[in-house]
Amino acid sequence: MIRVKITPNNKQSQLQYIREISGVNINKCIQCTKCSAGCPASARMDILPHEIIRLLQLGQVEKIFHSKSIWNCASCFVCTERCPRNIDIARLIEAIRLTIIRQPGKSKFKPDDVPGIIDDKMPQQVLVSGFRKYNR
Repeated sequence: MIRVKITPNNKQSQLQYIREISGVNINKCIQCTKCSAGCPASARMDILPHEIIRLLQLGQVEKIFHSKSIWNCASCFVCTERCPRNIDIARLIEAIRLTIIRQPGKSKFKPDDVPGIIDDKMPQQVLVSGFRKYNR
């Protein structure tokens, strides 16, 4: 049997930050896998939604940060609707994304990038929300 150290001290602050942003109690999850079964993006995920919650419960935040699953999430809220424990998994995944993006030096959106991104059909709201989300 392999022993897993739950919530290592060096990852405690990241895990706490994710909990604060999302407001989700990850300890309510019973690993029923209904979230993963209903996810339309699960075919492109290397870590399924229920596995993301389990890794958070174990404090293994780095595995989630290096997965492509959080970026493949469509935020369609199917997982949230299917959850029998009313866990907002989509909000939790968005909090994980924000935790990565808001790390110093990890910003993915800079003002110099705007001219190459702008399109005449793009609403201005996209730029404003992009700066709010990616420029911290």
